[in-house]
Amino acid sequence: MSWLVRMTIPTELAYKQGFFDSYAWHKALWDCFPDQPDKKRNFLTRIDEHQGYFTVWIVAQSEPVRPEWCPETKYDSKKIAPAFLSHQLYSFDLRVNPTRALVRHDENGRPVLNLNGKRKSSKRIPIVKEEELQIWLERKASSGGFRISDAYPLEIERMTEDYFSQKRNKAWHGSVRFRGMLEVTDHSLFEKTYYTGIGGAKGFGFGLLLLVPVNDK
Repeated sequence: MSWLVRMTIPTELAYKQGFFDSYAWHKALWDCFPDQPDKKRNFLTRIDEHQGYFTVWIVAQSEPVRPEWCPETKYDSKKIAPAFLSHQLYSFDLRVNPTRALVRHDENGRPVLNLNGKRKSSKRIPIVKEEELQIWLERKASSGGFRISDAYPLEIERMTEDYFSQKRNKAWHGSVRFRGMLEVTDHSLFEKTYYTGIGGAKGFGFGLLLLVPVNDK
């Protein structure tokens, strides 16, 4: 059994609670799972900022509860029917943190290898070019049980920098929003992708697929 939660939080209320960045939201949304403080995170989140309010989404495989800071009228939770993921076509809205690894090189310019023979990476950097972003998404789709349909133009918003503070250190994630249509190629793999998310920084509100089934007839 799984659940989809939508909360609509007024900006004034969010700031009053100290939800000023993605790390603050990251910590606050654990309040939806009060009986699982030490459990491995098994839910995805997304926070969209609008004029005067935030929309908070959660997809979880254990039932969330309404946190005290969320007014009852602003909280909506429903079970995800098994049939929801059985469709062939979906319109999708996805906010992700697309990155690529920089490969380390030795003094002779050769890639440094791990003991397993794979190239050793030094750090990850954001992907910003539109053509590279499309390739990144298509690669994730291929390994995630779906493909990007050309029946609807793929929209790629320009990357924005999502800054946050963690333990007095300032950092940021590159945030990119994709919108389009997808076609499922492997339902079992696609279901796994839906619940585990796409890309990195999932604990900071990235990787959750918002889906609307499309009638392919």
